[in-house]
Amino acid sequence: MAYIDVFNGDADGICALVQLRNAEPRDSTLVTGVKRDVSLLSRVDAGNGDRICVLDISMDKNREDLERILKAGAQVLYIDHHFPGEIPSCERLDCLLSESPEVCSSILANSRLEGRFAGWAVVGAFGDNLKKPATAAAKALHLSPAQTQSLEHLGTYMNYNAYGAGIEDLYFAPEELYRLAAPYADPLQFLESEPETFKKLESGYHDDMAAAAAIAPERECAQSAVFFLPNQRWARRVSGVYSNQLANAAPDRGHAVLIEKSSGNYLVSVRAPVNNKVGADEICRSFAGGGRKGAAGINDLPSEQLGEFIEHFTKYYAQG
Repeated sequence: MAYIDVFNGDADGICALVQLRNAEPRDSTLVTGVKRDVSLLSRVDAGNGDRICVLDISMDKNREDLERILKAGAQVLYIDHHFPGEIPSCERLDCLLSESPEVCSSILANSRLEGRFAGWAVVGAFGDNLKKPATAAAKALHLSPAQTQSLEHLGTYMNYNAYGAGIEDLYFAPEELYRLAAPYADPLQFLESEPETFKKLESGYHDDMAAAAAIAPERECAQSAVFFLPNQRWARRVSGVYSNQLANAAPDRGHAVLIEKSSGNYLVSVRAPVNNKVGADEICRSFAGGGRKGAAGINDLPSEQLGEFIEHFTKYYAQG
């Protein structure tokens, strides 16, 4: 029998798995990747009796491989907050799914574990830009304002680390960052024991964000704004977190951040207005992308569809 843990390489995916493996330690094969590498089940070869844990990747994007794995006789635990589409009917599939805009995979894992490692859920929620539920969870743990801020920074930096066209763009490979965090039941212990890891994430984040802040919007109005970042490593790393910062700074406005790729196509991050978290997934699915209601993306927007995308994005949020 083999154990395989499949998880998104962002803060939410890592923090969900850290909780589960603190609750149930196991020597497992890890399957992960950069933030936008979501078709991870295509890399899983499972057989009868194998146990697969899948965290923070869309079932809709992985359904064919999920059905293949279930047909092979594997048991699958699937925890996720993205659009699932049709859920396969199988007694060996254990699902904990929610599309609520105020829920992430770390919060779902925390609910399954009845709050045993809730500090990591706080980190994952902050990483997914869910400030209200993250802050509420921190208060329930009686964390001080300074401790809460430390976990917010950790979540932000871990999430930022996952963005890039490939592992070579990142400061830490997601598997490495998970292995550094996994021994700690409490993220505050991680921060105390791994100061160099945190320092590397923090300094890289601030350098990249300073570069992004110097970019003016290509188009903006009261309801939406569109930004273009250059085809450079720092821009690929920062695109998602910068999108979150823009959204938080103007909570009534939708935001799109685009990076031109070497092919001439575009990498796109979309954030719905923080005060009206709807539409990001719908917009991106119209262009072969995906995500959730509040935050979504497109891995490869054809250059000839750029104008159509901007018009669609702008009109969607102009409706209020």
